[in-house]
Amino acid sequence: MKIAKTKFKDLLIFKSKIFYDNRGYFREVFLEKLLKKKFKFTIVSKSKKNVLRGLHMQKKFPQGKYVSVIKGKILDVAVDCRKRSKTFGKHFKLIISDKNSKSIYVPPGFLHGFIGLEKENIVLYSCTNYRNKGSELGIIWNDKDLNINWGIKRPILSSKDKSSMQFNKVKF
Repeated sequence: MKIAKTKFKDLLIFKSKIFYDNRGYFREVFLEKLLKKKFKFTIVSKSKKNVLRGLHMQKKFPQGKYVSVIKGKILDVAVDCRKRSKTFGKHFKLIISDKNSKSIYVPPGFLHGFIGLEKENIVLYSCTNYRNKGSELGIIWNDKDLNINWGIKRPILSSKDKSSMQFNKVKF
């Protein structure tokens, strides 16, 4: 497994090897010795093409997230909301798929979201902290200040994500 740093402090990309044979394939998704983090719970989500989930974070009880794709392909987006960071308010995008075997570690203090790019997208992510409903924060996907190009004009959104806040209205 290889690790690539980004211009965002602690935001890391992992590239694992896929071992194919006549039965299918085998892939290591996470190695604790490479990222010394404890993950408290793991989630699997399934999304159709054009489903956009995000942009979300836990404000009072921040979470780090390790995100991988088991099936399909997503455009993964992380926005730095760490007030003292050189990259505050900037975003990072990465295509993650079952074929490219990439994963991303999104550190605490980032908004996170993704859009499904294939018919069926199964995403596995592990979090360093439990979900706390009172700590949840959502920023609207098409926020003008963030200027994220998702590659779509009308994504499929949850009612919660449709009513998310604007970035400039939040005190980080």
